[in-house]
Amino acid sequence: MTGQKGEQYAATFLQRKGYVILERNYRFMRSEVDLIAFLPTEEYERGGDLVFVEVKWRRQSGSGSPEAAVNRDKRRNLTVAAEAYLHERKLEGTPCRFDVVAIRGESPNVDIRHYEHAFMAE
Repeated sequence: MTGQKGEQYAATFLQRKGYVILERNYRFMRSEVDLIAFLPTEEYERGGDLVFVEVKWRRQSGSGSPEAAVNRDKRRNLTVAAEAYLHERKLEGTPCRFDVVAIRGESPNVDIRHYEHAFMAE
């Protein structure tokens, strides 16, 4: 339930910034991407970017920062899922990136931080 609520916070936050949420909880084998979004660009001809988003929420600061939880193994799993998504939808070559949305605090008083281009595919 907590994961779903965090993903809803993140989705709403991104939509306010102009992102279009395409998919939630995309799974491929044992890998998962929390949100897949599209961010249109101002240059119409270029279209936009496909964004694979990992959402992490920490209620207390003692458990480490949410963004630090996106470790090497998690990044590798996200990359696997993203490659599968691109292949399944015949979107290979589409401009894409990996972002992290870090949420801190207790609901409803949360601090949301969006890290664009948080990491490169592993």
